[in-house]
Amino acid sequence: MRCFYSLSLLLLVSFTALAQNTGIKGKVLGENNEPLPFATIFIRNINTGTTSNVEGDYEVRLAPGKYDVVFQYIGYESNVHFFEVTTGFETYNLALKPRIFLLKEVEVRSGKEDPAYTIMRKAIGKASFHANQLDAYDAKVYMKGSGRLLDSPFFLRNKIAEEGIDSTMAFTSESVSELHYERPSTYSQKVVAVFSQGEDNGTGPGEFLTASFYEPKVVDAISPLSPKAFAYYRFTYDGYFREGGYVINKILVTPRSKGDDIFEGTIYIVDDLWSIHSLDLTMYKLGIKFNIEQVYNPIEDKAWLPVSHKFVINGSFFGFDFQYNYLATLSEYKITLNPDLDIPVTVIDEKIDKEAAAEVKQKTKGQETLEKLAQNKEVTRKDLRKLVKEYEKEEMEDLEFPEIVSNISIKRDSTTSYNNDSTFWTSMRPVPLTAYEIRGYTKIDSLDKAEEAEYKSDTTKKGKNRRDRKVRLGDPVFGSSYKLGKKGRLNIESPLQTIGFNTVEGFNFFYDINYSRRFENGNKLQFGPVLRYSFAREKLLPKGYVDFQYGESGTRGSARLEAGSYVQQLSALEPIHPYINTAYALLLKESYLKLYEKDFVRLENEKRYNDKFSAKASVEYAQRRSLANNSDYTFFKHPGKEYTANNPLNANTEITGFFEHQALIFNISGEYKPWLKYRMKNGSKEEIRKSTPTFTLEYRKGMPWAESDVNYDLLDVGVKHSFEWGIRSKLDVRVNAGKFLNDKAIYFPDFKHFPGNQTLFATLDPVENFRLLDYYYYSTNDEYVTAFVHNQWRKLVVTQLAFVRMMGIKENMFINYLGTPNSNNYTEVGYGLDYIMRVFRLEAIAAFEDGQYKNFGVRIGIATNLEDLFDF
Repeated sequence: MRCFYSLSLLLLVSFTALAQNTGIKGKVLGENNEPLPFATIFIRNINTGTTSNVEGDYEVRLAPGKYDVVFQYIGYESNVHFFEVTTGFETYNLALKPRIFLLKEVEVRSGKEDPAYTIMRKAIGKASFHANQLDAYDAKVYMKGSGRLLDSPFFLRNKIAEEGIDSTMAFTSESVSELHYERPSTYSQKVVAVFSQGEDNGTGPGEFLTASFYEPKVVDAISPLSPKAFAYYRFTYDGYFREGGYVINKILVTPRSKGDDIFEGTIYIVDDLWSIHSLDLTMYKLGIKFNIEQVYNPIEDKAWLPVSHKFVINGSFFGFDFQYNYLATLSEYKITLNPDLDIPVTVIDEKIDKEAAAEVKQKTKGQETLEKLAQNKEVTRKDLRKLVKEYEKEEMEDLEFPEIVSNISIKRDSTTSYNNDSTFWTSMRPVPLTAYEIRGYTKIDSLDKAEEAEYKSDTTKKGKNRRDRKVRLGDPVFGSSYKLGKKGRLNIESPLQTIGFNTVEGFNFFYDINYSRRFENGNKLQFGPVLRYSFAREKLLPKGYVDFQYGESGTRGSARLEAGSYVQQLSALEPIHPYINTAYALLLKESYLKLYEKDFVRLENEKRYNDKFSAKASVEYAQRRSLANNSDYTFFKHPGKEYTANNPLNANTEITGFFEHQALIFNISGEYKPWLKYRMKNGSKEEIRKSTPTFTLEYRKGMPWAESDVNYDLLDVGVKHSFEWGIRSKLDVRVNAGKFLNDKAIYFPDFKHFPGNQTLFATLDPVENFRLLDYYYYSTNDEYVTAFVHNQWRKLVVTQLAFVRMMGIKENMFINYLGTPNSNNYTEVGYGLDYIMRVFRLEAIAAFEDGQYKNFGVRIGIATNLEDLFDF
């Protein structure tokens, strides 16, 4: 069926191309006959357009008729030409002249405020008006992208050459889509045709295409039209020019302090309308440079919308320098105006025109709706922003799902063509290829044919996919996966990846063999044995498990039954990773992993009931026994240094070891996110982190039934939240408080343990873990409170230096607090550098007890809020 649709589409395009083998073509040049790349060609009477290619060539297929065409290039005077297309292509070459900007001398007198500020105040005041001006629009989108490696580490260059990797054509793509927009933030994109060679590595500008500079943020960067713009930018008036009956103001945008998520460049504002005419802006994110050029045109003389986008992305990562280029054109616009905002509004800057503003305020006194605004036609910038904000609020209340802040879908179906043939794309693309691109596409065509032939040859020889191959001799050691039936798989996890060392077991490893099966309804079953062997104890511990994942997407659940004999860290938080403990033990003779053994059966169920609430419950019956050290092995001799005992020191009790006993323990916990907001992507909800605080509740009960030797009750409540404040500062807070309501019979594994750290390596989550705290010394069976406050600063000490900010580095300050009856108000105060080499952080921490200095340490970890960097 797909072949039928693809063939139909190809025939349709071919006949259309033959039917419209007419139009205009030519070359757009500059004053010195240099080609102007990506110049905008807009056909005004049909609301469509394209751009020239990098060599200045353009070609537009048009049906016979008369056309009014505008040629535009940022910084050059526009050229309007009238064409009458009859037969064939009419060639029109033109040279654009550099634009001469005029200055309004009366407005730039010495001592006066730069006129850019009144222009930008009006543009900012009307930004939300423009953002809501359209109820809907449809457009055809053509996008072309390419990327390549500019440089690589010297020690890899020969290897790259040996592999035959051609960095000049690492990534190429083209696509044609139909874009539909509905207010306030719904975008649906149907892909008509797509071609791709290589990987874009997440650099695609899709988020920029659906973002708007009229919104406060553009892909998490502060827009020059944001209400907060004056805190981030300085504006300079650089003249004006006239075009098509409009006065266009040129405004230079300069950051007050350079760094990530701040724009720099030029924005052009249409006088009186206060809409965007075009822009050329640059921003940095994590040290990677993004350059954005956009050209707008009046559609149906009603709304200025972007008709061309150009994106250039340059960056470096661990010695690899790369560049990605994208070009997007929007054509065949069909717009539907918002009738509530079909109002010719005159914006008054009350800071400059005080008398006019006072007169307007008197006329509009008591008016609070846009309907009443329509009666006066004039409004101050502040009042306009306030009125539109109220209008947006009222509309959000009427929405069926007001918590969904955006809805973006990209649809590819059986009608989508995946044709990679260059001849096919000649009829589809509105931007002609350059000579260099033609050579590249010819090479890609030949590579595609060679790869297809190689694939067929390999299929004939091998007969089966590698994942479906037969058992090999080394699989039990190195691991593998085998397909069993249509939906089942047998998985062997390599024991080599689990080898570790601790003082209780000495060298150890575990062996996991499991069978998994996915069902038609999306449920998944997995079960198997896990065998753990201790060389120092010469003991094999077996356990088995059955795991069942069930439910619909968004309300998934997981049930797990586990039973057998195993070892476990004294803290259920498992605060130290076995790999880190192994390294510390073998190299430094320091082992922080403290274990006990249990024979147990455990049943657990975790369920997400909706997007805002999830719960988890478990019950375990175990026979637990304390363990002692059995090995003092280390790679190097450390005279006078001994391993610590497996029973750690604790301020609350002198004895942390315990006799063998039985424990029946019930645990239930819940998590609630009351004000959660979402983005919709392709029909799936995506939570917007930090849009709501998260509340947690946990109850744990040691039950003195069925010969169980424990009897205690623990209640814990908590809240965590993250939000931005000030100038690009991010604050993360987490507070937990709890109390043992009953501790009649409790053993050390049942104590409340805290997320400590005594190694150089900080944990992944910097907002919920201590940096210097002993893993077990302050564990308690009484009341407690923990608090973590972490602030990330865009500009503090070393980030006062612009070149440091441009590398994407930020600074952190944090305070961690632990309060128990015996913790002496343990407090950590720390400072850190974040995003070093984009992914690491370095911290210096001092610890205090009752205000007295106790300890100092340095920690290395993964960057804070690393996931935010890819949340665009």
